Amino acid sequence: MESARFSRHREDFSCLHCGATVRGTGYTNHCPRCLWSRHVDVTPGGRDADCGGAMEPVGALSEGDGFVVVQRCVTCGHTWRNRVAAADDRDAVLALFGRPVPDPAPLRSARSPGGTRHPRTSTRSAMW
Repeated sequence: MESARFSRHREDFSCLHCGATVRGTGYTNHCPRCLWSRHVDVTPGGRDADCGGAMEPVGALSEGDGFVVVQRCVTCGHTWRNRVAAADDRDAVLALFGRPVPDPAPLRSARSPGGTRHPRTSTRSAMW
């Protein structure tokens, strides 16, 4: 069952950054090749943002039992976390670890306890 805060939209799209055709699953909100997306949500799946700017992947973090890609809108500066999906390019995700990540309060509170960032070697084996 979906939470009241999440609206599932099964949408295919063309990546605005690299041009890849992305087949949506209802949970897909970023390009699995380059990890960019579009600023369309205020609430997950809501399609309620007015901005529409490009969301650049700026870092990656360990969160709970998985990993997230942190994105920042190049138009308005909004930050967003996306769970890493099985289809995401491993090398693209790994390249984001070790980058400084924006640390607004919503990101701080959403991190796993301690907010640790894993080094590439342990991340590769833990992710796949």
